[in-house]
Amino acid sequence: MFAMPVRKPTPPLLRAALVALALSVPFPVAAAEDGRPLAARTFVRTVTASRSLIATDIVITGDVQAQAQTNVSFRTNGKVGVRLVEVGDHVEADQVLARLDPQEQRANLDNARAALTSAEAQLTQAKLSFKRQETLLASGYTTRPAYDNAEQQLRTTQAAVDSAKAALGTAQEQFSYTELRAGVSGIVLSRSLEVGQVVQAGQSVLVLAQDGPRDAVFNVYEALLATPPDSKTVEVVLQADPGIVTAGSVREISPSVDPASGTVRVKVGLDRTPPQMTLGAVVIGRGKFRPQEAIVLPWSALYRWKGQPAVWVLDPGTGTVTPRVVTVERYGADTIALAGGVEPGEHVVTAGIQFLRPGQTVTVAASGEERAP
Repeated sequence: MFAMPVRKPTPPLLRAALVALALSVPFPVAAAEDGRPLAARTFVRTVTASRSLIATDIVITGDVQAQAQTNVSFRTNGKVGVRLVEVGDHVEADQVLARLDPQEQRANLDNARAALTSAEAQLTQAKLSFKRQETLLASGYTTRPAYDNAEQQLRTTQAAVDSAKAALGTAQEQFSYTELRAGVSGIVLSRSLEVGQVVQAGQSVLVLAQDGPRDAVFNVYEALLATPPDSKTVEVVLQADPGIVTAGSVREISPSVDPASGTVRVKVGLDRTPPQMTLGAVVIGRGKFRPQEAIVLPWSALYRWKGQPAVWVLDPGTGTVTPRVVTVERYGADTIALAGGVEPGEHVVTAGIQFLRPGQTVTVAASGEERAP
């Protein structure tokens, strides 16, 4: 039988020497047409700028408010004796909301009633006296001056009765002022009165949101109004339940900017108010800008150059890139719309911008070609 030779393991030092020798052997490096190796070239991707119509949606958040609010106040001075409503209560037009201590008004009412009773008694006496003088004058037993005096007394007491009735009516009206009534139906939004508090006539103590049409109120930035939506119709969605949707139209735009927030208040009158859209409910308004022509580029093309937004523009003749400051008209979800800085037909770099410098020569990667930094 023949004996098979036994293969001895390669020592570690010898194996390391063989690996080093293998790595030291030069391999051929792929080169481009211009003689530069592929690893030394900067690859980019570009798009050709062109104008297109854009109509971006706007989404703003606001809340539901009443179109009319009423400041409710007492019509006379006094101390609050009873408060019958709380914030959030729905009240009717003739419902009593609070009462003042009516002690002073009740005393004035009693005095007016007593004065009327006295004036009516004097009128009765004057009528009897005039009737008597009228009978005596017809019989020739009295004088004409006596008759005239009786007639004058009757007219005076009649006027006194009329004055006492007017005073009684005023006292009754003043007494009714001790009861606070809104005069309109609605929901109590706020109150500033407590039992025992002394209030003045005309002092607002309750704020009432009247029943009826509702507004969706939004605070928008002034720049949005420079290019308003194409239509004044706004879709309004309840934030808590997106299934609750209604529509409305712009009813009022504030003429001034809020100095605290820098926003403008816009009121959208709702065509129909679903029951779920209660006062104060948060809603989302959606509209569309008027379509405009602009150059739309991917987000990846945007660059920052000297503190301003810019893009890299490729010169196809020389293959070099140059940063170009641009004016951004609008930001989209994954695109930007340019108002200026790039002309149609120019080639804008969309990939590889983080490796560029002004005047650098680049290579446009073909479709499916791997980009190299």
